[in-house]
Amino acid sequence: MNHRPVKSEDGFSLVEGVVVVAIILIIGAMTILGFGTVLRNAKANSAMSQLVSQLRSARERAIAHRCEVQVQFVGTNQVTISEIWTAGAPPAPATVSFEGGATFQVFTAIPDTPMAFGNSSAVYFAGLSGGPPVMKFTSTGAFIDAGNTFVDGTVFVGITGKPSTARAVTILGSTGRVRQYHWDGTQWQE
Repeated sequence: MNHRPVKSEDGFSLVEGVVVVAIILIIGAMTILGFGTVLRNAKANSAMSQLVSQLRSARERAIAHRCEVQVQFVGTNQVTISEIWTAGAPPAPATVSFEGGATFQVFTAIPDTPMAFGNSSAVYFAGLSGGPPVMKFTSTGAFIDAGNTFVDGTVFVGITGKPSTARAVTILGSTGRVRQYHWDGTQWQE
């Protein structure tokens, strides 16, 4: 008697193939849906980073050049930095616009930052919407108004209609310290 070895059939069954395709489709759908949120958060983080960079640079320039550096929040998404020199011609003012659609804005359901400088408007310094007309860093690094009074405040940024993109930048007037926060859905995180 001659016994032939039984050959196993290689390959996948139809059910196994359908299960693999279904898993791939589910993972693809989750990726596509999550990508929009990730992209919006990246744009909000970029705007916050630009703002923090400009403010810290202005403070450092004031200290390094031993002059005052004025900060202005212009329109809905621009920051203008101007050095104020007592002699000679200062450099031209630098204006930076946020990229990615982020603007100065407050989301009504989100509370004030832990610094509690106020959130009545998107740019809020010294208890004023938009802040005093003149705000500047001094050669000591402090942030003051035209009357040489320390100015504390917060700038809120985000993408319209997307509270998860809420970001905030605070300035402590006496030291000029710039801090950044992001909203995690329940509280501000530094």
